[in-house]
Amino acid sequence: MSGSGVWLRARARLRRFPAALAACGDQAAAYGRCVAAAAAGPAELRRDTGLEEFQALRACFARAVRLGPS
Repeated sequence: MSGSGVWLRARARLRRFPAALAACGDQAAAYGRCVAAAAAGPAELRRDTGLEEFQALRACFARAVRLGPS
């Protein structure tokens, strides 16, 4: 079945996620603080809330995946 290959690739990516998250803990915490602070107020979250922090986290994930497990 052709769909099984998609699920195998998705599972492989998900298995790498904990290691990438561990490598990017500071960036993940900064993004989380930004979003939590924006959500704590009476205003709604905006699309670009924490954009700089998200971009830093995304770049860190890309580096962590590219470098692989240490």
